[in-house]
Amino acid sequence: MATQLTPILTKFWDHPQSWTLATYEDNEGYQALKQALTMEPADLVQMAKDSGLRGRGGAGFPTGMKWGFLPPDDGGPRYLVVNADESEPGTCKDIPLMMAAPHFLIEGVAITSFAIGCNHAFIYVRGEVVHVYRRLLRAVEEAYAAGYLGKDIQGTGYDLDVTVHAGAGAYICGEETALLDSLEGRRGQPRLKPPFPAVAGLYARPTVVNNVESIASIPPILLHGSDWFADMGTEKSQGFGIFSLSGHVKYPGQYEAPLGITLRELIDMAGGMRDPSKKLKFWTPGGSSTPIFTDRHLDVPLDFESVAAEGSMLGTRALQIFDETVSVVRAVSRWIDFYKHESCGKCTPCREGTWWLAQVLERLEHGKGTPEDIDKLVDICDNILGRSFCALGDGATSPVTSAVKYFREEFEVGCHTPWWEAFPPEASTLFNQRSVKVNA
Repeated sequence: MATQLTPILTKFWDHPQSWTLATYEDNEGYQALKQALTMEPADLVQMAKDSGLRGRGGAGFPTGMKWGFLPPDDGGPRYLVVNADESEPGTCKDIPLMMAAPHFLIEGVAITSFAIGCNHAFIYVRGEVVHVYRRLLRAVEEAYAAGYLGKDIQGTGYDLDVTVHAGAGAYICGEETALLDSLEGRRGQPRLKPPFPAVAGLYARPTVVNNVESIASIPPILLHGSDWFADMGTEKSQGFGIFSLSGHVKYPGQYEAPLGITLRELIDMAGGMRDPSKKLKFWTPGGSSTPIFTDRHLDVPLDFESVAAEGSMLGTRALQIFDETVSVVRAVSRWIDFYKHESCGKCTPCREGTWWLAQVLERLEHGKGTPEDIDKLVDICDNILGRSFCALGDGATSPVTSAVKYFREEFEVGCHTPWWEAFPPEASTLFNQRSVKVNA
């Protein structure tokens, strides 16, 4: 195999008590923080830039550059906010990371806060994952008790408080400015930019918003060096990342590997397809809001540039694998139902567009569509893309337009045949109560 796994953040997930402070300290835990507290904050920012670490939340923006956008210190507070509102369908890397090894995140928060001059950091967790919320609260308690958080950390005079905040379960709060509004106690809706959070974020103060995995990667980078991290991955997409495989593979789960690995390699690591007699049909490279790929993309390097060159986005590396028993129309229809439900309603293109996409897809799913419906789907997407207030609307168009591009004939079948009649008998096991009611 050309590319091997690189267990770093996942190194001791199989330990019987991987989440405890004792286990973390046995695996180089908080050594990076002790080193960071002896350094100049500007050097830590430069370290993040030199490493080539790009945001692991989906956009891939250089992490060190984002830290560097903060204006000069004016004596007022500045904040670090960790976006732990993992809501993208298919994305499941941050939640297991926080469950299995929360201290990676806590130590990363402490180092990053020191680097940007922050004395109060926030971790915004998706509200439904109560077990993760409790585990983070316990990890923060342990860090306070051990002197890694609180007043006069490690006798250096540096103070840091960390607040773990549970959101109310809205997908839109994964957008950084909607998250900030929610954190301030308001309805979670995206803000107009500029000003950007680096200038006027939480409580209108300079704020850095980073993803869980981005922040958790900081301690290993500091401990082992920027060059160590930059040597992994590709020239422009450096380092390692957690790839989440779900769907029709034998061993779904988290696979930590250098960026640039291919899906073919990852499927081999996952034991192949769940049913070897069924071929790969389509997959998402970065969650449901990225354009889908097909079996012809098995050897595309999974890095930001290569995936973009093929017309999709690496996103959160949520690799949802679907074999030939799955109806593309039905899968896309389920995703659009989600986006319709999660639209905050602030802008017309997203609010109205996702509603109409859902109606048209439901007709095609149940064999009641028309040839004009297929073109109507593309037309609606064209009127959403680039016109919605935030990226939710844009993301909702991605699975639709890419599905029509690669599987138009399946949409054409939806003009006269329900999805469950167009697929093998085993597909009927996916036939849910909603379909029965609609068909009746």
